[in-house]
Amino acid sequence: MTKEKKYARPTWDDYFMAVAKIVGTRSSCDRLRAGAVLVKDKRIISTGYNGAPSGLESCDEVGHLMEEGHCVRTIHGEHNAILQAAIISGASTQGTTMYSKYNPCIHCSKYIVAAGVARVVFSKIYRNSKAVDYLRQAGVKVEEYKENEDWNDNIKDLFSEDIEVIKPKEGDVKMEGEID
Repeated sequence: MTKEKKYARPTWDDYFMAVAKIVGTRSSCDRLRAGAVLVKDKRIISTGYNGAPSGLESCDEVGHLMEEGHCVRTIHGEHNAILQAAIISGASTQGTTMYSKYNPCIHCSKYIVAAGVARVVFSKIYRNSKAVDYLRQAGVKVEEYKENEDWNDNIKDLFSEDIEVIKPKEGDVKMEGEID
């Protein structure tokens, strides 16, 4: 007898981190496919991924523009999320939480502080943690996301299984003109 797997409803951190990881898949710089999501009052206000400014060629198209070991052709995901919020009428970054696939670099950390982001949740340390210390010194709450294995199993199933059709237990609803 197979035991049916129990559904694991994601926490808010699980949910928004999953979105940040998906956003990162849009990145157009293969050096790091990073994604970030800005959230206010449990609502997404903007997203960002590593990529060239709109209208300019990307790393994936023309290669990297390197300076001192860093690709400068792209805008980082965290910075792009803040910039996207800046062009959305009525959006404010003050008091938001940023979910990021990787810890922000020092430059993005400066933008995060200046934008009034209150909390940063990241999934993995990339290169070093000095920027994390910088954020904390500025009063930003910083947390390393702890993977939820039950939720990870659910998310894998979500993208590998057919869409589940659930029928109501009582009284199927029929559309007008529908025949049995």
